[in-house]
Amino acid sequence: MASMYADLVARLKAGGCWFVRTGKGSHEIWCSPINGRAFTVPRSLASAPLANAILKQAGLPKAF
Repeated sequence: MASMYADLVARLKAGGCWFVRTGKGSHEIWCSPINGRAFTVPRSLASAPLANAILKQAGLPKAF
């Protein structure tokens, strides 16, 4: 079974989002072409509501 982080990253890439840089601690900065916003993604993601909030920031539909 893949981790929730890996599933989220796959959905972000499928939606056209791209990795910008590493952030503080275990976070990554990603950018969305849909709305032009940058958002953070924790590599230790374990919460479905947080994953859905990240997808919302990216302009993508809920998936978890």
